Amino acid sequence: MELVAPAGNLEKLTYAYEYGADAAYIGLKRFSLRVKADNFYEDEYKKIIELKNNHPGKKLFCALNITFHNKDIQQFISEIDYFKEYPIDSFIVQDIGMVRLIQKYFPKAALHLSTQANCINSEAVKMYRDLGFKRVVLGREASLAEIRQIKDAVPEMELEVFGHGAMCVSYSGRCLLSAYMNGRSANGGFCSHSCRWDYDLLSTPNGAKKLAESGELVLREHQRPDEYFPVFEGENFTAILSSKDLCMIDHLDDMKKAGVDSLKIEGRMKSIYYVALVTRAYRKAIDALEGKISVEQAKPFIDELENVSHRECTTGFYYRREDADKTTVGASDSKYILVAQIHNALSKTEQDDLYNLGQKTQTDFYAEIEAMHPSAKVARLKDLEINPEKKVFAFEKQDGWFMYNFTALNKIDTSMDLEFVSSDCVSQVVKKGEWKLINFEDGTSTDWTCNGHPVVLYTKYQLQNNTLVRILDPEYQEGVIRNHGR
Repeated sequence: MELVAPAGNLEKLTYAYEYGADAAYIGLKRFSLRVKADNFYEDEYKKIIELKNNHPGKKLFCALNITFHNKDIQQFISEIDYFKEYPIDSFIVQDIGMVRLIQKYFPKAALHLSTQANCINSEAVKMYRDLGFKRVVLGREASLAEIRQIKDAVPEMELEVFGHGAMCVSYSGRCLLSAYMNGRSANGGFCSHSCRWDYDLLSTPNGAKKLAESGELVLREHQRPDEYFPVFEGENFTAILSSKDLCMIDHLDDMKKAGVDSLKIEGRMKSIYYVALVTRAYRKAIDALEGKISVEQAKPFIDELENVSHRECTTGFYYRREDADKTTVGASDSKYILVAQIHNALSKTEQDDLYNLGQKTQTDFYAEIEAMHPSAKVARLKDLEINPEKKVFAFEKQDGWFMYNFTALNKIDTSMDLEFVSSDCVSQVVKKGEWKLINFEDGTSTDWTCNGHPVVLYTKYQLQNNTLVRILDPEYQEGVIRNHGR
């Protein structure tokens, strides 16, 4: 079973590949349902070509899954030459008007039907097959039993389904709520996630059952006190607004038996941390299912899903519709904060050069003090005694330690304990004293760093490229839903 991960930008694409995805899906400019994701533009195709060359066998899917207006199609055609620069293996489309254009201009790329087309029966799959589609990303309303029936009826078609991530309450993601409330169309890629907002439930003082069936219930969103959204309960329960997150990691065997060829993770707008850890968990779970590793080896990676921001989870429509109808409240949350990324290790020559630079910086610092007028020198030394953090020290070499290029995302200091996570390391707690920071620009030791301050990590641990660094969030409380805003 293939694993497909989300990539909202080049960096996330890198982590999707590094942490185990067989394929990743991206968006291009204005033609994706995640316009607020960074998507791809300018000359990034060159970096993507290089990235794919460094990960042979990995595939790249491009989501062109908006509903196209005439002007959108003309815009797309005007940029065809640019899009041809990308090493795209498949296009994910929902608008049937794009089929001939893709076949004409990208004859080597496969066609995948987007879940937005809400294809959930074998006759529709046959029709898309006859149009030239290689794969159908089934509508999420399809059950495992229905997927099995579709696979039996059209075995030559590849079937892809969503297995993990956020869901919305609309049919196959076709939502009008955002467009109605503030003119931002979800079908055009501008969804404002109105289903996650805070609403008041207003009612008249009638009995609950009678009231629910009467149509007198209305919703009012906090920032729109004069707008009302009617709620009606019929014979069958109908879920409204904030749905639970989908999680099928414990049911992969059932999905494979149902005929699922490819499992997709939702989340092109999610963080690098989310993409990396969720992709890693499903990679290990699939590998265990296929006998490449043991269940015991996969389990700690799967357990790490709890440390990624998420809402309550459900199995969606795969087993029972009632499971998908259950809603939840609150923002997604995690007990960890991602604070840094670790990149490639420095060569011995680079380490020696950095050491020599630090020695020179320290020598020059104290030589400058020695050259001062005696009274100025006394004042300077007194200031350094009062404020020792102003002193300049070259770092000391440590036997068996390693240096890595290091990008801080949040402020950290050397008094902290860190955790390293990578594609093959569940987590490694690194105590203070087991890691140091070196100023990349002058080779001196530093006690802290933050985003925008280039440093080198110096540690006793040998690390994989693209290791992530996290710390425990001091404000996190188990079982307490924090309000992070929208």
